[in-house]
Amino acid sequence: MLNDLQKEIIKLKEEKNATILAHNYQTGDIQEIADFIGDSLELCIKASEITDSPLVVFCGVDFMAETAAILNPDKKILIPDKNSECPMANMLPVEELRKAKKRYPDAAVVLYVNTLAEAKAEADILCTSANAVKVVESLDEDLILFGPDMNLAWHVQQQVDKEIIPVPENGHCYVHRMFNLHDMHALREKYPDADIMIHPESDPEVQEFADYVLSTGGMMRHVAESPKQTFIVGTEYDLVTRLRGEHPDKTFIPALDDAICENMKLHTLEKVKNSLLNEEFVVTVPEETAKEARKAIQRMLDVS
Repeated sequence: MLNDLQKEIIKLKEEKNATILAHNYQTGDIQEIADFIGDSLELCIKASEITDSPLVVFCGVDFMAETAAILNPDKKILIPDKNSECPMANMLPVEELRKAKKRYPDAAVVLYVNTLAEAKAEADILCTSANAVKVVESLDEDLILFGPDMNLAWHVQQQVDKEIIPVPENGHCYVHRMFNLHDMHALREKYPDADIMIHPESDPEVQEFADYVLSTGGMMRHVAESPKQTFIVGTEYDLVTRLRGEHPDKTFIPALDDAICENMKLHTLEKVKNSLLNEEFVVTVPEETAKEARKAIQRMLDVS
């Protein structure tokens, strides 16, 4: 049952012919008023498909809203809280990437979508956790600069016959680094029949222990297709919220209750309402940067 504030937002959304996109890590009350919920790849694809809304409210972190702005130059892209930044994206300043490109001039540059627009503009192609292996395999080059997540780089390296060089050396997601082997062993013992699903931003030893290493979208699909009834979910807590809402007949155990992205949680219903009402905060990307970044994004979408 929607509350009064949610009803106000939906009414405003309809009046303004707006679309609300929300990442899987948004809280349940925001998921309930979104037109579309997904992982980074799914949101990229959805943003590229929007044709009938002049206004898009993006409930995610900064790089996601930037990507929507790059793909929709004719639309107004709003983010409810302008301080919703991704710490991992900030770990790869464009200057560091340019230095790495000079050091390895023959390497292809594959950047995780979790990067800021100016870094994207320096990439040959982007990837997400859902399609990273496919993206790297699509390239002719055998040497790959891959950033900014070192654990996703490790995950890709295990599956491709190419040399992957992480840029920077220690880029990471602070949430997914919270998962550890001790907790995984304890969960396995407590729930021996459960599927353990882990995100590829987690540390290598945790990935190796898991039954499945999947993006959040991959986790959604696995649960929908699996005959299993119990799942341990090794990613940000609110994917569990979405899974419980869509599969009330199954049991979902967070790998860690404290696995919360504080930056994602800066968005609230009140801020979403204000964003629609006042059309703030507008996300813009300089055209020259957007033009180059768009090539790398489109190349990824073509591969996907």
